Amino acid sequence: MAKKKTSEPKSVKHEIPVVVVGSGTFATAIVKMLVENCKTVHWCVRNEYVKGAIELRHHNPTYLTSVSFAPKSIKVTTDINELVSACEVIVLATPSIYLSDAMDKMTCDYKDKIFVSAIKGIVPKVNDVVAHYLKECFDIGFRNQAVLAGPCHAEEVAMERLSYITIATVEDEVSEKLFNLFSSRFINVEPSKDILGNEYSAILKNIYAIGAGIASGLGYGDNFTAVFVSNAIREMEIFLEAIYEAPRDVNESAYLGDLLVTAYSLFSRNRNLGNLIGKGYTVKSAIQSMNMIAEGYYAADSIYQTSKDKKMKTPIIDTIYGILYEEKNAEKQFKKLTTKLN
Repeated sequence: MAKKKTSEPKSVKHEIPVVVVGSGTFATAIVKMLVENCKTVHWCVRNEYVKGAIELRHHNPTYLTSVSFAPKSIKVTTDINELVSACEVIVLATPSIYLSDAMDKMTCDYKDKIFVSAIKGIVPKVNDVVAHYLKECFDIGFRNQAVLAGPCHAEEVAMERLSYITIATVEDEVSEKLFNLFSSRFINVEPSKDILGNEYSAILKNIYAIGAGIASGLGYGDNFTAVFVSNAIREMEIFLEAIYEAPRDVNESAYLGDLLVTAYSLFSRNRNLGNLIGKGYTVKSAIQSMNMIAEGYYAADSIYQTSKDKKMKTPIIDTIYGILYEEKNAEKQFKKLTTKLN
């Protein structure tokens, strides 16, 4: 594994051509990270309205509107082929449910490009994680992939509060290149080799955050939430070992750190979804009341089925799935769950 590096302010900006695909909250935050180190960041957004608004007002019209970009620091387009052809590093930052729509438009040559997934969800088209989707549908091997993980809420990046990201890669050369692109005065970068572990943990923590939100909405306090999160990280470890056995420490920030911030933070959309359900909203009405995608909801079905297929003991996942997809009563299900935690 590459040695841990410390982030220091840089005076020289890189010429490495990089594109961010997506125009939501996290995509906007990633563009902000990259403009710290890149002369120009290419930005592929969903439609001409978003493109025109960014070019006119120099900020995203819907998400993180307080973040302004210097006109010369970004180049915005809606054509994914134009940017993939021109760029060496492609950062995928769309919600998982929209990824295949964007990728299906890609007809250009993408051999030897580096694809970085900042997506924390399951791709519905293949019912699998992004790493497998890229490999199986586009023949993009793990050597040309990276996964962005760790406790890094977009809202705090927008405020330039110190944040930590983990970048998982197979190749040290790719790790070094991405470190130079992302590390800055407010972003610390940690290297990892655990691509699948980081990707699955980022998905699992969203599901657990929904559970933490449900508990809060039901009136459970900090004491219970602490026990819930303690059990969740142990359940995550069981799941990861069953999926892909590899040397990993789930107490590291990419696993436990990301779980903690997503389960506790008021910025967490997954926690907020759970909180609404705990307060009595139906699952459908809770989802409709939010203006952002809660990845945990869409991932819970696939993760639950995987857990059952591999005969894992995952009481928290089972409980949340039952509430989200089987219309089980949240209060009754959590009362049962309390007897299974320790």
